[in-house]
Parts: sequence; structure tokens; C-alpha cells
Amino acid sequence: MARNLIFQRTTVPSVEREKYFERLKASKSHYAQANCRFWVFEESALPGAFVEFIEADDESSLIKAHASAPHRVLDPSRIYHEVEIT
Repeated sequence: MARNLIFQRTTVPSVEREKYFERLKASKSHYAQANCRFWVFEESALPGAFVEFIEADDESSLIKAHASAPHRVLDPSRIYHEVEIT
């Protein structure tokens, strides 16, 4: 299975954390409906520093999902594809 990925780093002040998590819920739902996978990781040593990952099996699905996303990724033109290590 091919994989295509977009990611973005976000730093969220503690007073904005609840609002950020509401945004994440909306994004997760949107990407699931678009047949994409959505993950968020928080840096252990720096609360509020997050990395969001959006993955799809093909680049066109990823581009289409971003075009209609409720919250835009800052640079959706940077799409990474998995490489085979032989």
C-alpha cells in the first residue's frame, strides 16, 4: 500500500488548549470521512507542542481532503510519500 503524508507542527498556549482540541475533533472527523488517517502527537517535554499527521493511500485523496478541510494545513503543497527501503 502506498502512503502519502502531510504534517504540521503547532504550538498551543495552555489557555487555547480546549479550543485546539475541539478543532482536532472536527479535523479527525473530516479526514476519516475523506478516507484519510489523522494523528496528533504532543511533545512529552514541552506541553502544548503538537505535530499533526494526515495520511492517505494516494496523493489525490490527500489533496482533495485538504481542499475541503475545516482547518487548513499551513503548507499543504508539501506532500511526503513513503519510500521503499530495499
